[in-house]
Amino acid sequence: MDNLRYWLGFNLVRGIGPVRLRALLETFGDVKAAWEAPEADLHLVGLDQRSLRNLLQARRQVDLEQLPRKLEAAGVTALTWDDATYPNLLRQIADAPPVLYVKGSLISTDEWAVAVVGTRKPTAYGREVARLLASELASNGVTVVSGLARGVDGIAHQAALDAGGRTLAVLGSGVDNIYPHEHAALAERIAAHGALLSDYPLGTLPEALNFPPRNRIISGLSLGVVVVEAALNSGALITADFAADHGREVFAVPGSILGPASAGCNRLLRDGAHVVTEVGDVLEALRLDQLASKQLAREVLPSNPTEARLLAELSAEPCYVDEVARSVGLPVEAVTSALVMMELKGMVRQVGMLQYVIAREAEEPYSTT
Repeated sequence: MDNLRYWLGFNLVRGIGPVRLRALLETFGDVKAAWEAPEADLHLVGLDQRSLRNLLQARRQVDLEQLPRKLEAAGVTALTWDDATYPNLLRQIADAPPVLYVKGSLISTDEWAVAVVGTRKPTAYGREVARLLASELASNGVTVVSGLARGVDGIAHQAALDAGGRTLAVLGSGVDNIYPHEHAALAERIAAHGALLSDYPLGTLPEALNFPPRNRIISGLSLGVVVVEAALNSGALITADFAADHGREVFAVPGSILGPASAGCNRLLRDGAHVVTEVGDVLEALRLDQLASKQLAREVLPSNPTEARLLAELSAEPCYVDEVARSVGLPVEAVTSALVMMELKGMVRQVGMLQYVIAREAEEPYSTT
């Protein structure tokens, strides 16, 4: 993509995140024009002095031509808001990262993803539950998302791989800086059977402040978040909070009321999270118990003009069946029947009584490598 270097350039500028970059794009039209905008015009957008100073300094010092070359040399792909292959679930959240660095591959079935997160110091019970849930999710065709941290995260990734499934790891560093170091071999396996992901540029070190924001990506990539074990101050609860903000389902594994490792999960359950006693609780709540049927339907049932018209009409915003029917000029019965079939294919999702949203943007799997 011709404009990729400008996206990468903006991603190096401290103080310009999703909100400010959207404002720049709305004002100047595209990322190239925003990068090259005169200083006087940048003032009018409302950038604070620090952000403006950082941007002007980056424009003077950063060699934009080298940025894509460094990615290629590292075997890393960068997806931006402009890319059709940017993960659709992630795109739906308000603070979706403008640039997502990918080492490995993303495919369309990764939209059927569930995050499994928890404490870095799980009990024997927590280790076994994490292993069991991640393994069974993967065996059911669900992509397991986590953060590559010690403890529950690492166990979840390992179990998904051992079950022959896919897993995505979201890092609090550049994808070329694996943390913790003892997970280097695990990271290689993940890149071969899924992807390492980050919104931090190559070379970014795993600083403590990086990890809470990355949890929004774990949630954003997932239909739901399962917290296995978590103390009251656990970072896993930050991921659960993001999930609630994103409108994603939150699940928690109950534990002893006497054990600090389960205090966070028990708090989530008290506040309304789904209880998890077996993987079926997750699959049923997320309607992933019919995933095999959806995958089969995707293979054997071709698209048709009606489906194309409905896909063009639907978006991430819920829309009632009768509204869709009026917009496309078809009988409600025909639209309802088509949407049921499209849901089996995984093309749309029903999010309420007779309300649908688009679930994916392309029928064929895609790869970033």
